[in-house]
Amino acid sequence: MNKSLSRIHGRQRKICDLIAQRGECSVQELSQALGVSSMTIRRDLQALEQQGQIVRTHGGATLGYRTVFEFDFLKKLRLNLPAKEAIARVAAELVRNCSSLMLDGSTTTLTIARHLRGRTGLTVITTSLPAASELQHEPGIDVLLPGGYLRPHSPDLTGPLTEMNLEQLHAEVAILGADAIDEEAYVYTNPPDTTDTLLKMAAAADRVYIAADSSKLGRRGLRRYGRLTQWDGLITDSRADPRFLDGLRKLGVQILIGEVR
Repeated sequence: MNKSLSRIHGRQRKICDLIAQRGECSVQELSQALGVSSMTIRRDLQALEQQGQIVRTHGGATLGYRTVFEFDFLKKLRLNLPAKEAIARVAAELVRNCSSLMLDGSTTTLTIARHLRGRTGLTVITTSLPAASELQHEPGIDVLLPGGYLRPHSPDLTGPLTEMNLEQLHAEVAILGADAIDEEAYVYTNPPDTTDTLLKMAAAADRVYIAADSSKLGRRGLRRYGRLTQWDGLITDSRADPRFLDGLRKLGVQILIGEVR
């Protein structure tokens, strides 16, 4: 979350939350929901507009672009969070003795990054700005961003420069996210412009694992970017359908399962 949003006080944060939920709110709606006067709401809206968090409309407000982006990303991060935490615990143990690790820009790998805190002697190569931010002050972890273009609707790097730099790098392990995995073990991503970046990351690592929570299994996405059978395994959570996992095992896929608490 950006610094300006983190500094706003509790009532103004609630205003942003309400506007994010409804798309747009009137001064009267906000006044009733928060139990304060219309004049107080107008002062809050004026302050939030000056910070770039909201855009004033006739009689109300809607979220500013940057704040829409933040709320969308945070909403995705919180989705199936217990499953992502279960995956992250397994992944962090998997790379305990690694000296170099690649993480893509998915919210699952961001959760993994948080579980790497306190490690020493580790270099993390990531296209994710949030993951880099999580680890930048860890004294035992070096963070390497490969550069490139910041995607318009997601806080991660992509493009020809990113891909070229990844070709020059190496990691012991890469852990990549997925938007869907089907019964034939094909792995999908929904934003097609990330496919080449993901493939470059996979090619740069000795071992590659796909991290996908149980909600992603048994589905298809917009574009395939690989197959589990060509990589080292799948990390998922204990809510996954056992029959689906058995089908993957029959194809030769190694599966690591994190217990949802």
